[in-house]
Amino acid sequence: MQISIVGLDIAKQVFQVHAADAEGRRVAQVRLRRAQVLDFFRELPPCLVGMEACATAHHWARELIALGHEVKLMPPAYVKPYVKRNKTDAADAEAIAEAVTRPTMRFVAVKSVEQQSMLMLHRVRELFVRQRTMLATALRAHLAEFGIVAPQGIHRVEKLAAEVRDPAVPPLAQEALSLLVDELASIGRRLDTIEERLVALHRADQLSRRLASIPGVGPITAMAIASTVPDPSVFRSGREFAAWLGLTPKSHSSGGKDKLGRISKRGDRYIRHLLYVGAGNAIRFSKARAATGEAWIRGLQERRPPKVVIIALANKMARIAWALMIRGESFRSPAAATA
Repeated sequence: MQISIVGLDIAKQVFQVHAADAEGRRVAQVRLRRAQVLDFFRELPPCLVGMEACATAHHWARELIALGHEVKLMPPAYVKPYVKRNKTDAADAEAIAEAVTRPTMRFVAVKSVEQQSMLMLHRVRELFVRQRTMLATALRAHLAEFGIVAPQGIHRVEKLAAEVRDPAVPPLAQEALSLLVDELASIGRRLDTIEERLVALHRADQLSRRLASIPGVGPITAMAIASTVPDPSVFRSGREFAAWLGLTPKSHSSGGKDKLGRISKRGDRYIRHLLYVGAGNAIRFSKARAATGEAWIRGLQERRPPKVVIIALANKMARIAWALMIRGESFRSPAAATA
């Protein structure tokens, strides 16, 4: 029997292969060391290779595509239902081999080296933002121990740092807190460097510029979407794209009754957060409100809590982003479109 389908369970050092023929019958199960993987696939005829879209998956996908194989990546959550017995590497590889042949399976586009490099800039920025928030929160909490209540907001970091020299703060505490202030300043400089680089890349990218025409979407959000979604056609609709970002409500159906819950929060947390922040800013500014539909936003605000309104607008922004990527157009406000 000829191998036509391969389920590959990847890891750092030991890889599990489940090989099957065109009918899905098992041909072989092989455990490989990392150094053996490419040699093994070089000996195979071109076949369909399935992998979970986890760490290092895009690297291995590119390597196997270069060898002439068709590679499809799948979200791990969509593969899990196909595991028939206790979780083992062999069972996972078998589940992957079965899942990759399902006609209703949703796949993840393989990212290029350039796209992954761009995403690393975003991931490093995200890490620095979290560290800056942690440092500012710690500094604010420590100052409160000496009766100094500093204003909230990361844009007030400079005023927060100045409070360290308040006479109410003992010298030893000033010495310790100055370390936090120095670290905050260092991270701030690194963030400025990364964001300047992202803006420069945004200006040179046509798709990113089109996405930034959406009210509430800035250069960083636009570049994040453009880098994360190399092929928007893998989504059948804007709603499916929004669902992939975790911006659609969970559906609970029982006894013929449908009930919608909170958003699923599945998918790319970073882009979801950027869209949420951008939607909040769009609601605050009248120009952006008018471009995204003033009456629509007001109607929601009359019926729903503020956070629900922001999520609804973030969902709408995601759908618009998908439409612009598919059609190759820039955003036009409803008023301009009907003029």
